[in-house]
Amino acid sequence: MDFTGAYAPENMRFLMQGLYVTLKVAFFSTIFAFLIGSLVGTLRFARIPVVAQVLAVLVEIIRNLPLLLIIFFTRFALPEAGLKVFQNAEYAAIVALTVFEAAMISEIVRSGLQSIERGQMEAARSSGLTYVQALWYILLPQAMRRMVPPMVSQFISLLKDTSLATVIVLAELTHNMQLIAAKNANWVIPIFILGALIYFVVNYTLSILAKRLEARQV
Repeated sequence: MDFTGAYAPENMRFLMQGLYVTLKVAFFSTIFAFLIGSLVGTLRFARIPVVAQVLAVLVEIIRNLPLLLIIFFTRFALPEAGLKVFQNAEYAAIVALTVFEAAMISEIVRSGLQSIERGQMEAARSSGLTYVQALWYILLPQAMRRMVPPMVSQFISLLKDTSLATVIVLAELTHNMQLIAAKNANWVIPIFILGALIYFVVNYTLSILAKRLEARQV
C-alpha cells in the first residue's frame, strides 16, 4: 500500500473536485425534493378528489422502484425520448435523485400532518379560517417541527445515494476514487479508506445535527 503516492496533491485535488460535485448534486436534489415532496405530501393530506389518488399511485410506484433504475431511466431513456438535456450526467443525477427523494419526503410530510390532533383543524375552521389558511398557519408549522429529524435523516441517505451516479459516469467522489485507484494497484486501499473517511465525516456531521434537532422536539 502506497499511502504517500495515493495522497499526492494532484490526487487530493481530484478527490475534492469529486466531493464538490457530490455536494452540489446533493444540495440541488435536496432543495427540489423538499419543495416537491412537501407539495405532494400536503396535497395527499388534503385528500383532494382524484389528485390525491393519482399522487398516491405515483408515490407508491416511485418508492418501490430501485433508485439505480430511475437513474438509468433518466440518463439513457429520456434522451431517447427527445429530452437531450439529460445527456448531461449531472442533470440526470439531480432529476433522478429529486424524483426518488421527493416521494420519500412526501410520505414524511403527510405523516407529519396526520400526527397533528384533528381537533386543531376543527378549532381553526370554527374560528373563521379557511381550510388552506388553517393548513398553512396552524398545522404545517407544528408538523414541520416534528418532520425535521426524519427529513435530515432522509437527506443523509440522499447524499450517500449520490454515489450510485457513478454508473452514469458522473464525476462525483466515488467515481473519482475509482479513477485514482485504477492508476496504481497500490493506491486502491489508501484511496478507498480516505473516501470512506470523507463520507463518514460529512454524514456523521449531519447525523449529529439530526440528533440535536430531534432532542429539541422532546
